[in-house]
Amino acid sequence: MPRKSSGRGRRDLTVKVKSARGRKLSSTLWLQRQLNDPYVRRAQAEGYRGRAAYKILELDDKYRFLVPGARVVDLGCAPGGWCQVAVARVNALGQRPDKKTGRVLGIDLQEVEPIAGAEIHQLDFMSDDADQQVKTWLGGRADVVMSDMAAASSGHKQTDHLRIIALCEAAAYLAFDVLEEGGTFVSKVLAGGAEGDLQKLLKQKFARVANVKPPASRADSSEKFVVATGFRA
Repeated sequence: MPRKSSGRGRRDLTVKVKSARGRKLSSTLWLQRQLNDPYVRRAQAEGYRGRAAYKILELDDKYRFLVPGARVVDLGCAPGGWCQVAVARVNALGQRPDKKTGRVLGIDLQEVEPIAGAEIHQLDFMSDDADQQVKTWLGGRADVVMSDMAAASSGHKQTDHLRIIALCEAAAYLAFDVLEEGGTFVSKVLAGGAEGDLQKLLKQKFARVANVKPPASRADSSEKFVVATGFRA
């Protein structure tokens, strides 16, 4: 009969990070959280560029918008995790010959390391001709526009909330210009009370609008994701 362990000598698997000279406590805590985050470890093991990849995986598992053959635009795509997921799910590399081959277009203000199967372009999506440029690159309209963008943190919760809502609204207006009839818009927002106008706007343009917090989104984060399907062109 196996002996019960007393627990003594059992290793604590939580990684603790010592504060270093010149490093803020907030930075130390962030680093400690990263090292102990199972999604971070899983992303490293599975080759994704960040833990955010699991957010779009979980959203797509539920709503099924990244289908083989779909044309996808990823706004603010750096570092590229969402593009990696989209490439596999829409069959952008054509690795499944029995399925339609999709396309993935990544857009960002900064340069992004190439991603096999995705077309990455450096562009300010808020520029006047961005919608036409996107349609030119795609050779038509998109089936999915998605965004995991967040404005640089100011340290003031309400200000950050307003900034990310403004980003989401700008992304939505681009989506209105480039989406195909029946298309899908997915975007990160922060809960905070100012998103009512955005929700109202999306409900006018889409058949269904859902607000979701996927399991990969940290419990202590105020982020959530809006998934709007059935675009009314």
